Amino acid sequence: MAQCCVACRKTPPEVSLKRCAKCSVTPYCSRDCQKADWKAHKKVCGKGGSTATGSPNDSNAPMADTMLSPPKGLDQPITLPFTRLDNGTWLHDRPEKDVYRLLIDAYRLRAEDNYNLEGKADDLYGGAPDGLKGLKRFLRLAGSRAGPLPSWWNAEKQRECEDFGMDSSQFQNLRSAVGKSDIIEHYGDPRFPMQLRMFAEAVYGRGPGGQDGTAMRKMMASMEQGTAGPGSQVASTIDTLTGNTATMYSAGRNQ
Repeated sequence: MAQCCVACRKTPPEVSLKRCAKCSVTPYCSRDCQKADWKAHKKVCGKGGSTATGSPNDSNAPMADTMLSPPKGLDQPITLPFTRLDNGTWLHDRPEKDVYRLLIDAYRLRAEDNYNLEGKADDLYGGAPDGLKGLKRFLRLAGSRAGPLPSWWNAEKQRECEDFGMDSSQFQNLRSAVGKSDIIEHYGDPRFPMQLRMFAEAVYGRGPGGQDGTAMRKMMASMEQGTAGPGSQVASTIDTLTGNTATMYSAGRNQ
């Protein structure tokens, strides 16, 4: 079911939806509807940045098309991240520094996966002082693909991204390795490593260890959009490095 105004329940194209300016989550079609819903909405507005019933730090939290991802770590989180990954627009319409952060962390996590799964000891893992050379290769490869980088990307922006990665005050410091647990802690989203890995797969043309994440990406996108079928949808994932499993639920929608 399409997203609707929480007050009058009308949906596009009948109405145009805008999100609450304070929490950037709850959709309304008009100021009148927002005012009518304020008594109820003010109790949750700005608390956790999500209308979902679970915490973003809970791997069993419901997935919903109104959930912002990630809840921290970026200047401007987004909705429907797996849908954007599936249509190749995950990096589009984001602030420049957020794009730099995501590119660097997608590269760093993939380098960690390559070392653990395939024994590839490139850059930091091979004794280099930083991962700059590897990042440059990753960015050149991303630039050769059709679509994953935003339209404003050019050689100057690539240099800015590289410089951002060499700033030791940033989490994305290329002098440090990063693992899945570090990503989850920094961004506050147990699904965020999956997003980074799926983007890196789009760049490299293969997942870590030669895996193909296409089916999982499409299923996660369907769950976000509520098109995977009626009721609550469930997806179980396995971390190939640890063997740990996580179960994710989509929010049930009335058809």
